[in-house]
Amino acid sequence: MKMKRIYVAALLSLSAATLWAQQEMDAYRYSPMDLNGTARSIGMGGAFGALGGDMSAMSHNPAGIAVYRSSELQTTLALTRTDADATWTGVKDSKSLVRMRFDNFSYVGYVPTGYDSGIKAWNFGVAYNRVRDFNRAYHVTGRPTRSLADYAAMRTSTAREQNGRIFGLSEDKLAANSAYNDLTGDWLSVLGYKAGFFGTRYKDLNDVYGSSFGAYNSSGIWTSNSPSQSTMEINESGQIVEYNFSGSMNISDRVFLGATVAVTDITYHLNSAQRDDFGANNYAALQNALETDGSGYSINLGAIIRPIDELRLGVAYNSPKWYRMTDYYYASAQSYSSADAKNPLMSSSTPQDKGSFSYAFRSPDRWIFSLAGVVGQTALLSLDYELTDYRKMRLGNRDDDTYYSDITQQAERDFKVGQTLKLGAEYRVTPQFSVRAGYVWQASPMQGRLTAGGEIFTSGTVTHYSTVGTANTYTVGLGYRFTPNFYVDLACLYRSAAEQLHPFSDLPITDASRHLSALSADVASTQIKTTRTLLTFGYRF
Repeated sequence: MKMKRIYVAALLSLSAATLWAQQEMDAYRYSPMDLNGTARSIGMGGAFGALGGDMSAMSHNPAGIAVYRSSELQTTLALTRTDADATWTGVKDSKSLVRMRFDNFSYVGYVPTGYDSGIKAWNFGVAYNRVRDFNRAYHVTGRPTRSLADYAAMRTSTAREQNGRIFGLSEDKLAANSAYNDLTGDWLSVLGYKAGFFGTRYKDLNDVYGSSFGAYNSSGIWTSNSPSQSTMEINESGQIVEYNFSGSMNISDRVFLGATVAVTDITYHLNSAQRDDFGANNYAALQNALETDGSGYSINLGAIIRPIDELRLGVAYNSPKWYRMTDYYYASAQSYSSADAKNPLMSSSTPQDKGSFSYAFRSPDRWIFSLAGVVGQTALLSLDYELTDYRKMRLGNRDDDTYYSDITQQAERDFKVGQTLKLGAEYRVTPQFSVRAGYVWQASPMQGRLTAGGEIFTSGTVTHYSTVGTANTYTVGLGYRFTPNFYVDLACLYRSAAEQLHPFSDLPITDASRHLSALSADVASTQIKTTRTLLTFGYRF
């Protein structure tokens, strides 16, 4: 007998609510931030860490508001289009989503001290800033070799581990009316069994299951059928919004220091539908709904040094965001198997009164190192280099801020320090008119293990997840000052990111004595393309 199991033993004892809400892929979902800010900063690729003088500084390097020499009020309107192009087992599909909304609204107050040296001004700022947009949609069609029924059956057959031995859940427990209460950590198994995805296939093995869509081979081994067609429809929406409260000081026009306290609100909605068709009206279908609400806080600290008029250096630290979050979830499943003469059509759903859980989440912290050059009164060149340590993502108990050791181990094993490079330039064509351009390179923070065939844990009955590759963003912008006080900035952003959409995790298990062999999922390659047009209106006084 050969066994290979990549399981964190402690995970097997977690509650259903924990399994629903708290896995490493969920932690990652809420951790990255979008390229955000005013149209001027976006037009320069967001590379404003050493420049300052822009409202976006409050979310990155708050020392930037110390550069202001007047008060200012601004707001930004954004039009966003997201295209998801997918290829699954050679079959191509795509889906688009368009939306318009206000991205930010901010105010900076300039308070000069009247001194010619030393502390010349105390500036403060308040802002509403959308730092993450979850809105996107996938529609994926393919002909994979393995199905959701295969995955649910295999996961149920290998749900437990004790003293190095792997075994499954008994059919009596799955069939019980109280199964959702009794098997609190195995809702996918209960849902799949009650919806007819799988059943026992061997008289002497009551904890080994096989797909309901298959047949015995000449050796008496149950062999599942591949779907003739499979579809995944995934819709995500929501946002992360920051309310920034910043203070800063200008020391002799050479050193600028700042700090921001941010209050953060997060909302996320997921609705997904997966279906495998096997011909002759046979099918298995799974629907999931997940809603997450939360709030948190963080602190940003920063400094800008201007050793000479032509050069500026910046450094900033963005603390983790400490969240209190609640998940609400619901799932349903159906199947039709013509081989089952008694009950060809079966369905089940999770109890609505059990589907919520509250927990704590800590996002990774971030360091930003910046360099900018000023060429007279006509040109700016800037660079930001950001380091985000995704190994420090934490999920845990909401009441006492203790973090779950198994999720900590997963994050430290499967993630690394994320790197982002931002480049920006601005050229003032006339005293009123400026042109801008920028570029952003963002490396994947995921270790190879996430795509190398190991088991990846997902929340509850949600089986699908995405792994990310390198992302590239290109930006251009224009600015026009109509009067000494009123200005308008326009920017356009194009981002292309490679992702892999997994319908379910691989299960690298082989146990010949129980007729189990490793299960591998066919992965869909997706290209997420985002186009954003931003318009900022500003007034200085």
